[in-house]
Amino acid sequence: MRIYFSGIGGVGIGPLAEIAFDAGYSILGSDIHAGLMTQELEKRGIAISYDQSGEFLRAQHADKPIDWLVYTAALPDDHPELVAARQLGIHTAKRDELLSEIIREKNLKLIAEAGTHGKTTTTGLIVWGLGQLGIPVSYSIGTTLSFGPSGQFVPGSHYFVYEADEFDRNFLQFTPWLSVITALDYDHPDTYPTPDDYRKAFVQFIEQSNYTVLWEKDLRYLNQPDIAADYSAFDEFMDLSHIKLAGNHTRHNAFLALEALGRAEAAEGLEGGAKNLEAINSFPGTARRFEKLAENLYSDYGHHPSEIAATLQMAKELSDYVVLVYQPHQNIRQHEVRNQYVDAVFEQADEIYWLPTYLSREDPKLEILPPSELTEQLSRTDALHLAEMDDELWSNIRRHLDAGHLVLCMGAGTVDGWVRDLTK
Repeated sequence: MRIYFSGIGGVGIGPLAEIAFDAGYSILGSDIHAGLMTQELEKRGIAISYDQSGEFLRAQHADKPIDWLVYTAALPDDHPELVAARQLGIHTAKRDELLSEIIREKNLKLIAEAGTHGKTTTTGLIVWGLGQLGIPVSYSIGTTLSFGPSGQFVPGSHYFVYEADEFDRNFLQFTPWLSVITALDYDHPDTYPTPDDYRKAFVQFIEQSNYTVLWEKDLRYLNQPDIAADYSAFDEFMDLSHIKLAGNHTRHNAFLALEALGRAEAAEGLEGGAKNLEAINSFPGTARRFEKLAENLYSDYGHHPSEIAATLQMAKELSDYVVLVYQPHQNIRQHEVRNQYVDAVFEQADEIYWLPTYLSREDPKLEILPPSELTEQLSRTDALHLAEMDDELWSNIRRHLDAGHLVLCMGAGTVDGWVRDLTK
């Protein structure tokens, strides 16, 4: 199969192109400009054009037929390459449809991690655990790992471990051998207009899975006692003291990862036992998930109230004084969660620096909510600072670090890149 990737240098498309290449497919593509990813792909012999007018696609197809064109949701419907592919009768698909096809063609057992919170960490935990147990594994995850790239195809794998994203209903492309549901809260209002829409999508995902593991609280959240699927639901209050990773939320993710490892081992005819726990407890972490950038300085992708509370709890296990620098993500999301920004979410933060919302995929009809409105339910006004990403904020961060305080920068927008650049 010959596959053309439009936007091949992107953080989602580029790693998928590498997976497809390593799986034996013929790969080519285009992007607006060169970057680190395109340079890496070109070193591997993959032809890339920086002209997206459609002419390169047409010429390549005339030379040797292209079977698929793969693109992201960000590509407009009238993009010249997308138009050209349709005119030429080339199958067009988003990345998850292709990944599902690769998993099917290579006869891999899919272990899919889905949920509002925790799926990146859980995916990383399972990939790490299988590797430590000597089980070859292919995978794709939404960030880089401290022990490997964001995705790879490993010949001889029986399993593909995948962070299944519910945005744009992408995860419904898959029929997993095992699904791991991490934690559920209403999210992505741009895809799911109501919480009920969100719940129904996860019910469908579970019913498409051969087996599912999840927490009882999330089963209750789904409000669907008669799910037509095989699953195990666990008591969220069970003792997890045998898991030595920091943070209650991380320990819950690790327990589900242990369940996944056990099922994979049983399918392989292996016995892990204590080795599974040893592997999980040695997990080195993933990028942007409570990632240590410098002494007492951490970055985290979390941007939902539940994620904030869970990550602050983790931070408090490591320091008596925790400073939160928070950048909300998407104005459309803030309209949904604004009433969830309450004292209980931030009780583990000794000081909060609240940044303006990072805007992405916005509804132009929605009023942009300023920090003063998003924080109006917080009573600890003495600990709250409305801030900007500027020299003053960096000076305050440095002051806290010098005092031995733990500084946690949270958000899915530009705050991570900003603080990384300043720590170089």
